[in-house]
This record gives sequence, structure tokens and C-alpha cells, in this order.
Amino acid sequence: MSQFSQHNFNGQKALIRVDFNVPLNAEFVITDDNRMRATLPTIKKILADGGSVILMSHLGRPKDGPTEKYSLKHLINHLSELLGGVTVKFADDCIGATAAELSASLQPGEVLLLENLRFYKEEEKGDAAFAEKLSKLGDVYVNDAFGTAHRAHASTAVIAQFFAKDKKMFGLVMNGEVASAEIVLHKAEKPFTAIIGGAKVSDKILIIENLLNRATDIIIGGGMAYTFMKAQGGQIGNSLCENDRLDMALELLKTAEAKGVNIHLPSDSVIADAFSATANTSSAPSNHIPDGWMGLDIGENAAAQFSNVIKSSKTILWNGPMGVFEMEKFQHGTKAIAVAVAEATTLGAFSLVGGGDSVAAVNQFGFADQVSYVSTGGGAMLEYFEGKVLPGIAAINE
Repeated sequence: MSQFSQHNFNGQKALIRVDFNVPLNAEFVITDDNRMRATLPTIKKILADGGSVILMSHLGRPKDGPTEKYSLKHLINHLSELLGGVTVKFADDCIGATAAELSASLQPGEVLLLENLRFYKEEEKGDAAFAEKLSKLGDVYVNDAFGTAHRAHASTAVIAQFFAKDKKMFGLVMNGEVASAEIVLHKAEKPFTAIIGGAKVSDKILIIENLLNRATDIIIGGGMAYTFMKAQGGQIGNSLCENDRLDMALELLKTAEAKGVNIHLPSDSVIADAFSATANTSSAPSNHIPDGWMGLDIGENAAAQFSNVIKSSKTILWNGPMGVFEMEKFQHGTKAIAVAVAEATTLGAFSLVGGGDSVAAVNQFGFADQVSYVSTGGGAMLEYFEGKVLPGIAAINE
């Protein structure tokens, strides 16, 4: 059992760092509330115990102090709905007299949302004096923002030093994220397949290197596959390629061979004559793509081969799509992977989906509840799998 689950918040004010960095449209309407929903069990447990909740988050990347479009006040009504009609109080500043008065007068069962932390430059600088001012608002500090755990910011890491060991803890989102990542990194049952996609090899080099010591199989899809194809002498037409990473790609293949790790590259591709939803399409072997054409998805054979590997796995990590799944013509490969991961999970595999695009894909195709865990933290998850220490986790564990 986690410290959070055992803690009784009765009569206590819990200061929770949440990740409410949600997308808003031009009318300030939330277009994806997954991050808000994720943290509801944490908030509800504290309220049910008879505690009160003070929420702090950032939203977007405001450049010069308070900006209307980055105000957290746009989240108040929706948050109130998600909490079943609880009135959400709002402090138009995250520190200062108003925040102090509102938090001091907060009664059990009440919720207070603070204004955007990043309206202060001190947040991203990890300023200790700013962190201390925030810490004065609550009795207990709960970090439930896995999405920012890789940042040593005032509210995610520095603030923890102002709370005693038994008064700082992870919330349920953080606990779930860390526990799931730990299973994959340190307790993975073999065969362990890592599915790595996305545009650039350079973005994924560190995670691939770390996984070469852990996985039995690594599936590579997305634009990054063509760098590997070209490195091996293939013709890739106008496909995405990082020419300065060809040697690196060969090096990774060589290391994999030496460690007995199977690297699976797409045998065929769905190709297009333009990067467009209305482009002409065809299929071709991934190492024989004609000039003027580009690979925008894995082909049918690759999808079938990859699916077979996935379905015989006991542990699966999925980070990155197989193609430009935002366009209907190029979503077949990513969808096939989602189906295979869901099927493997039904057969008893542990599956973790992490990274913005893969998460968007499993949500879009309706498989989010058919995998073991969907991570809310893109960059944080990536750094965790690269083997880095995340400041937001270290601050609580210290």
C-alpha cells in the first residue's frame, strides 16, 4: 500500500501539484480533459477523508506574467462538474494575500484552485523562496503531476523540502505511473517487446539504448524507420531521414545483434506522393521506395509481422505511432498495433502505453481501457525509460 492510500487527510489541507496543462480552443473550452480526469481519485480520496484540497498547476508556456489565455480560471466550471458539483474556489494569484486568505479559510470538503504557477518566472527557475511561499498554503504536499516530474521546478521538486517526511507523498496518478514504469524497467516478464515509433531516431536514441539491455524485441516504426533503411543501403525516396544519424542507426543494430535483441523494421510501407491526406497512395518494400514517394505508414505485411511479435509477448512498452495516424489513409499500421497490444493484454501481457502520440492513438481508436496502463506523462515517461532520475520523484523519496 502507498503512503497516500494509508494517510488520513481528516482536517488537513492537502496542497496538490496536479498536471492540468490541458488544451483549450479559441473559446477557452477544454478539448481533452484526460489529465484532469486522471487526478480525480486523488482529490476525491482527500475530500472523502474530511480534508480540503488546494490545487496548483501550470498551463501552457506564458512568456510575460499573467495572460488571459493561460489562466486556470477557464478550468473552474469543468472541474466542478468532474467533481460532481463541488464548488471550486479560485485564487487569482498562486501566492500572496488572496491565496493565503482563501487557503486559510478553506473548510473540510472544499476545493481551491490557484492561478497558473508559470505566471511567475520563479516556478521554472526552481526558486526556493517561491516554493516556500507555496508550501505555506497547505499542511500536506501531494505530487500527482507525473507529466512534470522530469522538471526541477519550484512546485514539482523544490517545494518538498519544506514538508516533513510523513507530510509529502505521491498521489494516485504518480503512484500508478511509477509502479507501471518500474514493472517494465525492472520486473518485465520475457518476451518483452518495446514498440518505438515517431519521426526521429535522435529523439529515441537514449530509450533504445536503455531498452537494448532489457527487451527481447524492439519494433521500430514511424518516420524513424527510414533512417535505419537508408543506413542499410535501402532506397527510401522522399521519406523522412536523418542523414546525420545513419552511423548511429547501424551502431544500434550492431549492439542489438551482439546482445541477442531482435530489431524488427517494417518490411513494407504505405507510400504517398505527397505529405497530404488527399495524396495518391501505393505500397512498396520499405527499402525500395521510388523517387518522389515517401513512406507514411507501415504496410500490411509489416503490420501482420509486428502484430505476431506483440501477441506472443508478456511485457509490452509502446512509445510512438507507426505512421501519420492523424490522416485516415495512414492510420492502418498504428491501429493494427493498438489491436495487437489490446489482444496481448487480454492474453495476460502487461502493457504500458506512454508518449503523447501513442496515448492519443489508443484513445482515438478506443483501446485505452484494453491496455494495462496509459501514461499521462510524455516527456517524463521518456526520460524515465532513458534511465534518468526524475527530480519530482527524487524529491519525495529523499
